[in-house]
Amino acid sequence: MMFFGTWYGIYRIIVVGVLAYLSLVVLLRISGKRTLSKMNAFDLVVTVGIGSVLGIILLNKKVPLLEGITAYLVLIVMQYVVAWLSVRSHLIDRLVKSSPTLLFYRDDYIREMMKKERIAEMEVLQAVRDAGYGSLKDVNMVILEADGGMSVIGKEKEDDEEVMKHVTGY
Repeated sequence: MMFFGTWYGIYRIIVVGVLAYLSLVVLLRISGKRTLSKMNAFDLVVTVGIGSVLGIILLNKKVPLLEGITAYLVLIVMQYVVAWLSVRSHLIDRLVKSSPTLLFYRDDYIREMMKKERIAEMEVLQAVRDAGYGSLKDVNMVILEADGGMSVIGKEKEDDEEVMKHVTGY
């Protein structure tokens, strides 16, 4: 029983797995690229939720396939509605999304922002190296983006007020 239940269990996982997978692919194609993006925390929740639903559909015999597909639909529709509202309402956008944060600017760490965002100096340095820089002297700024990634902008680039207008700490 520990290694093998029944052939029915294996058969059910194969059939339900294929159907759940195909339905998920169809729903994701209909809903668009944004559904699985990593633009903000809400998008991440939807992505993780979809994976969780798939696991439950496959392994929990008490959850029928149509209930799982309904769960997919709820997550995808909620993500669509929140994204639609956030594009049209600044208030909703600010509630759902975080702002980018300036962590390093013109030869100085912005320790207050680093502390607030729980980012260590080592993580900033890693982002600088990942961006191909061998020295902080070549870096104009490091920004913690809304999706959790870090952007490193070299000194060869000038500050652009338009690009920086939503960055906290600029």
